Amino acid sequence: MFFFPISDDNHSTTKPFVCYCLIALCSFIFLWQSTLPLNLYNEAIKNFGVIPAAVLGEKESYLNPYLTIFTSMFMHGSWMHLIGNMVFLWIFGDNIEDSMGHKKFIVFYLVSGVCAALLQAIINPNSEIPMIGASGAIAGVLGAYLVLHPKANVNVLFWLFIFITVIKVPAFIVLSIWIISQFFSASVGSEGGVAYFAHIGGFVAGGLLISFFKDSHIRLFQEGNSQSFESSNFSINGIFGQTKERNFMQEFIDTANKKDKN
Repeated sequence: MFFFPISDDNHSTTKPFVCYCLIALCSFIFLWQSTLPLNLYNEAIKNFGVIPAAVLGEKESYLNPYLTIFTSMFMHGSWMHLIGNMVFLWIFGDNIEDSMGHKKFIVFYLVSGVCAALLQAIINPNSEIPMIGASGAIAGVLGAYLVLHPKANVNVLFWLFIFITVIKVPAFIVLSIWIISQFFSASVGSEGGVAYFAHIGGFVAGGLLISFFKDSHIRLFQEGNSQSFESSNFSINGIFGQTKERNFMQEFIDTANKKDKN
C-alpha cells in the first residue's frame, strides 16, 4: 500500500516566487552535489552540514557552525530526499507565502529551519554526523498550514496493488498522521540518519510562529473549499492540468463574465 500527497484544493492569490526560488536553488545545489566525486561529495556534506557537536560543543568545523545551520537547508542526501521535500513545499508552501508576503516568508522559512536544527542538536549534542536537508524548514511550513488551513483538502494518491485512486483528505488528518509518524520514529530511534527531532522542532515552530508572521486580515483555522473524501481517477493532467493559479484565473474570468451580463 502506498499513499502520498500530490496537491491541494487551496488556491493562492499571489505567485509564490519565494517557493519557486527555494525549489530551484535546492535542485541546483543537489545537481552540483551529484557532479562531485564521492570523496568531495562526502566532504561537502561534512563542511556545509550541521554538526551538533560543533554547534553546541567544541568540535572544529570548516565553516562557523551557526552558519552551517543555513547552508545545510539547501543540501540533500539523495534524489528521493530532494523530491519528497520539494513536493511538500510545492503543495503547502504557496498558501503560507500568500498569508504573509514574500519577505516575511523568507524569514519564517529560515527561522523554522533554525529551530529544527537546534532541537535536533539539543537532543543529541554529541553527534558528529552532519545534518542536511530542507525538511526542518518545510516542517515549519506544514505546522503553519495545519493552523491556517486544517480543513483544506489534500489530494492523496492511494495505490493498492492494481487499485489507484486520488482521495481528498482534510489537511488536519494528513498532517497529523505525518507529525505522529515523526514522534513514533523518533521514539524508536533515528535509523538511516533521519533527524526526526528536527522535523518535530520545525513543525512546532511553524505552528507557533504563523500567528506572528501572517498578515492581520488572515484568519486562523479556515474552512475548506471542497467536499472531503471524494475520490477520482489518477491522471497526470489531474495533477498539473488544474493548478491553483488556473483555478484562480477561472474564478476571475467567471466574475468578469457575470459583470458583463449585468
